[in-house]
Amino acid sequence: MSNATIRVRFAPSPTGPLHMGGVRTALYNYLLAKQLGGQMILRIEDTDQTRFVAGAEEYIIESLTWCGIEFDEGVHVGGPYGPYRQSDRKELYVEYVQQLLEAGHAYYAFDTPEELEALRAASSNFQYDASTRHGLRNSLSLSKEETARLISEGTPYVVRARIPAGEEILVDDLIRGEVRVQSSTLDDKVLFKSDGMPTYHLANIVDDHLMQITHVIRGEEWLPSAPLHVLLYRFFGWTAPRFAHLPLLLKPDGNGKLSKRDGDRLGFPVFPLRWTDPKTGDVSSGYRESGYFPEAFVNLLALLGWNPGTEQELMTMDELVALFSLERVNKSGARFDPEKAKWFNQQYLRRHSDAGLATLFIPVLASKGINAQTATVEKIVALVKDRVNFVNELWDQSWFFFTAPQTYDEVMVKKRWKPESGALISQLAEKLTALPHFTTEALDAAVNEFLVEKQVGMGAVMTVLRLAVIGSGMGPHLTEVIALIGPDEFARRIKNAVTTLQ
Repeated sequence: MSNATIRVRFAPSPTGPLHMGGVRTALYNYLLAKQLGGQMILRIEDTDQTRFVAGAEEYIIESLTWCGIEFDEGVHVGGPYGPYRQSDRKELYVEYVQQLLEAGHAYYAFDTPEELEALRAASSNFQYDASTRHGLRNSLSLSKEETARLISEGTPYVVRARIPAGEEILVDDLIRGEVRVQSSTLDDKVLFKSDGMPTYHLANIVDDHLMQITHVIRGEEWLPSAPLHVLLYRFFGWTAPRFAHLPLLLKPDGNGKLSKRDGDRLGFPVFPLRWTDPKTGDVSSGYRESGYFPEAFVNLLALLGWNPGTEQELMTMDELVALFSLERVNKSGARFDPEKAKWFNQQYLRRHSDAGLATLFIPVLASKGINAQTATVEKIVALVKDRVNFVNELWDQSWFFFTAPQTYDEVMVKKRWKPESGALISQLAEKLTALPHFTTEALDAAVNEFLVEKQVGMGAVMTVLRLAVIGSGMGPHLTEVIALIGPDEFARRIKNAVTTLQ
């Protein structure tokens, strides 16, 4: 198969917010398509109208756009194989159901939900299959005339796949190798529902064929359905695409599938963007609103289940495209580590220029009523960016550049503030504010000179000076802080500390 023919799709259902596992599936499809010069398609699979959630489709598109995952065709961009929303393709599926019925690969079933429920209640391992179908109410057990009569009278029915008995079905998976399944373990899945809509099983096969999909890369939860899909391709006489079933994303402790509840319990998002449930109003946090860069989110997702075969961890989208291969996707589940996720964001924050970070930080300052010069904010960001994981944490590490301390660390005051401290830092402040050049270098030199003159140690002076300027023992190199707040503000802070603490 030539690279030019590679076509992949991401086909989510609009039943709620897109889980980060879904984003990873979209990402792996995208990386393969881009690497091989193929096309990436977004198809919305909304055949189950009972689970439709308003706003979910828009949320999916916005999430993938934020991540930088682009589509060549899809519900939002159009293309030659549309429509790309399954509910808009409804009439099309009827023709293919008819083909299966006429070929004997499917049949009408008139059993009511209540009848089926009673059978399941009577037998915990009841399955609608080759061993039971002839004793149930369907077109295989009824005469042609009776079947036709029931249909003409409008009796509700579904169409089921007729799974052959006693066969071994082979699923050739690009990640798991050959998966062999006995047909007796499969039930006669519903392909067409009584509401006139196809199920996922039929619709996705028909659409993948008509849209010329060459590779179906999807979550592990679809592996049990793969034998049925292989059979459907055979029933239609079509060539099946290559399958690749991705490993699960696991909870931080590695025990079970990662869920929204885990995120709520442990305080991290599992959705790319914030989601507000349209029915309950419940709000779920998102990576974007939590301060993650999309590049960091994509990078961490890529490495949950795949590795490049090297020690490299930080990779741009272009690098991921160049390095990605399905052969290096793991079979086993990938444990999500929320602390590692923060580390990724920290690394991408450090990769930003000071000017870029200042642009992101200025709105945070504005929200606190602070109007600062861009050049000053750039210098401040440069001093504190290595101390944070997120842009919004810059404030906690730099507030003292913009506003004087209102309180002083009590433990530090008790331990470090001596009766002579006030006089000592007042004299130092007088010396520093008189400097012709109020730079870090000039301030450092003047401080050293002062310590020699007064014959006092660095700790005795600088700790209380930091306390007066910042209110605690935190912060970057002190003279860098003093240089940026300027001589007038520095003098005010010294005077206020001495007045308050003496």
